[in-house]
Amino acid sequence: MSSTSQKHKNFVAEPMADKPVTALAGIGDVLGQRLEEKGFDKAYVVLGQYLVLKKEEELFNDWLKDTCGANSKQQRDCSGCLKEWCDSFL
Repeated sequence: MSSTSQKHKNFVAEPMADKPVTALAGIGDVLGQRLEEKGFDKAYVVLGQYLVLKKEEELFNDWLKDTCGANSKQQRDCSGCLKEWCDSFL
């Protein structure tokens, strides 16, 4: 992976626990609020969706776009963050 944000590094550095959805790289306050309104209030709930989609980056990115309107950079940041977290902890 090329350069990653500090938010990404912080997220993948430790177990997920009860982190808010906005702890995910690529998910700020606006997208976080949209996700929360649809029931995705915690990072682990978004991880669950990522796993339901069998860690398929393209499917997850489409879901993220459809669910909260994430642009392609936000989609890549979020899916990359979840992929790296899964590689470390699952």
